[in-house]
Amino acid sequence: MSLPKKKDAGHGEVSFARDLGLFDASMIGIGAMIGAGIFVLTGIAAGEAGPAALLAFALNGFVTLLTALSYAELASVYPKSGGGYSYIKKAFPGPAGFASGWMLWFCYIIACALYARGFGSYFWEFVQTYLPVVANSVYAMAGHRGPALFMTVLVGVVFVLINMRGTALTGNVENVITMAKIVILGIFIVYGIKQIFHIPTQAAASFKPFFPKGFGGVVMAMGLTFIAFEGYDLIATVAEEIKSPEKTIPRATMISLSVTVLIYLLIVAVCIGAIRPETGTSWEFLGRYQETAIAKAAENFMPFFGIALIIFGGLLSTVSALNATILASSRVAFSMSRDKMLPLALCRIHPDHRTPHLAIAVTGIIVLVIAVLFPIHVIGSAASVMFLLTFALVNLSLIALRRKFPELKGGFRVPLYPVTPIAAIVLNLALALYQFKFEARAWYIAIVWVIVGLFIYFMHFEKATAADMPQVLEVHQAKNSSTYAYRILIPLYNPDHVIALMKLAVPLAKAYEGEIIVLAVVNIPIHLPPHEGMRWVHHKTPLLKKAIQFGKEQGVPTRSAIRIAHQVYDGILQTADAEKVSLVLMGWKGYTTTRDRIFGEVTDKVVRLTPCDLITVKLTGDRPIKRILVPTAGGPHASLAAEYVGLYRQTYGYAVHCCYVIPPDVDDHQRETARQWVHKTIRLTQLEENARVCLIEGNRIAPALVKAAADYDLIVLGASREGVFSGVLFGEIPEKVARYSKTPVMIVKRHEGAVKSIIKRVMG
Repeated sequence: MSLPKKKDAGHGEVSFARDLGLFDASMIGIGAMIGAGIFVLTGIAAGEAGPAALLAFALNGFVTLLTALSYAELASVYPKSGGGYSYIKKAFPGPAGFASGWMLWFCYIIACALYARGFGSYFWEFVQTYLPVVANSVYAMAGHRGPALFMTVLVGVVFVLINMRGTALTGNVENVITMAKIVILGIFIVYGIKQIFHIPTQAAASFKPFFPKGFGGVVMAMGLTFIAFEGYDLIATVAEEIKSPEKTIPRATMISLSVTVLIYLLIVAVCIGAIRPETGTSWEFLGRYQETAIAKAAENFMPFFGIALIIFGGLLSTVSALNATILASSRVAFSMSRDKMLPLALCRIHPDHRTPHLAIAVTGIIVLVIAVLFPIHVIGSAASVMFLLTFALVNLSLIALRRKFPELKGGFRVPLYPVTPIAAIVLNLALALYQFKFEARAWYIAIVWVIVGLFIYFMHFEKATAADMPQVLEVHQAKNSSTYAYRILIPLYNPDHVIALMKLAVPLAKAYEGEIIVLAVVNIPIHLPPHEGMRWVHHKTPLLKKAIQFGKEQGVPTRSAIRIAHQVYDGILQTADAEKVSLVLMGWKGYTTTRDRIFGEVTDKVVRLTPCDLITVKLTGDRPIKRILVPTAGGPHASLAAEYVGLYRQTYGYAVHCCYVIPPDVDDHQRETARQWVHKTIRLTQLEENARVCLIEGNRIAPALVKAAADYDLIVLGASREGVFSGVLFGEIPEKVARYSKTPVMIVKRHEGAVKSIIKRVMG
């Protein structure tokens, strides 16, 4: 049953009909994998590995299974169109996400072109074999290339139109073709097994020696035949059109892979065991005939109709794979368009057929142009390279998304995590690198395609995606007609830190005649729409009430704000921008569990992107503040820190010590110079008459400050420099002090625009 119809992308929400069940989804995967590959690659694999071609197919099945498990879990958590592109984009948004979609679209387009060309070749092979008079007449009039290209274009147009008519029709066509193909291969296997039982001794001898070319031959055969296992990922690519995707996609993925691997192994076993060549071994016979080996095998042990049956099976295989791949490639284009990474017209849904008709049409046109104009074998190898690289990225995305969103659990979980995805990454990359030895031009084409895509992205689509505001929902509240020019935003999370943060904000709000805005961000899982967060809003109200009550007691205007967001930092940054705040004052937990983050994902993002001045505070314990240490060596950040500390001293009567770190062996002149640096920083602040200046001896600044801070209740530092390329947010010294000090630490960072203004004024 279809969902209610919705308008297309130009007029409303985009939606697909969920018409595909478990059987339909499984047929898409099986149809895509059992393509022309098994017909043309069996002989090639046997020629390279001998009887060990069986092992090559089995190992490729194992490598494929590892990545298929990752696809199954990700698809059960994120049942959206786009497949691997969607998962990589969620884990690594921006250029990496675009590149993955760009690569996948190219892979599917090339695969479509290969299948269309394969159909044209198989069709005329069939005519030449059984209607030679007709074939010779056509060849005499149009040559050998023209008729094949005509059939290529014809079959391409037919299946583009079928896909445009709807997924239900596409699925039904795929089911019929795939079942017919399985029946044909089943007949071939049955006759082969019958022959093996008829000559058991000769059949067993055909498998000896098992490794005639060593294990290197197995590796060679694996690289040549891996493309035959690509196709299960198409199930995830059409996830939005599958019923109960959380359960259906993992099951369909496993079913399609199991059926396909079993059929592949039986075909290879039958071809090697059932053939009785006049000279040489069966595997040499298969290797000699290469892409026509299965047809020759059928001629060897099947009745007169064997060759016709295999050629007809090849025709069905190409159109089945073509049908499934057109469906998947258009969904990648649709998803990229919906994300504003391709022209927006491609994500329009037909109002009646509920298909991305423009994405299908554009994909079909590109497929036909490539199929007619370009040599497909080299570009097809390039598609294999990009498939393998994309599969490696999908496995990496699973690891990244599990770490980012541990609370997300779908209908399937990868066993032996993280060993399984790591093994898949290593094996996929190894096979991709092997392709360079097989066809170096494939890597060159892949690299050029990615570079061109990234150039297009940075020139156009990056701006389009950046223009989108993050998904943040502002919870409805009474309108505040604020007239305060100075506004302090305090994001609240830990109930134990509410009063401590408010105490730091109150003196600043009073001095600058401003107000305080206390913010609570309701963080929701990435797969839920923002409005679902309304269910948890009430958990945040006690936090906000506590802050507002304290603000009223101190005589400072205080109001609250609530945002619902997939990412906490999006809620903070959107509020800071919307409220045009002057200062963000936020707590920091004091550690991060991720190596590539400095203070943690939320704090790092806010530090980099906040549009105003910033105070970050690491609060430890609950002892009252009486003594403050202010290290300084000048600069706009340090002067702002000293200004804030002056206001705290004036309000609360804190004792303030301004210090400078010097090496133990400096002379009196250097000591005096250091004192002058401190005085220069505090000269224009409220500390001029009251701060005590002291010098701290130490060979390294950060350890010396951490040691000295033990005698104080708070250490206040200004950011020392902008670490744009080094990854440093506040400067190396403040960050080390903040990380290792057991005393509460406050770091002050003046907004970049204000810093530039101060520097310009000083230089002028």
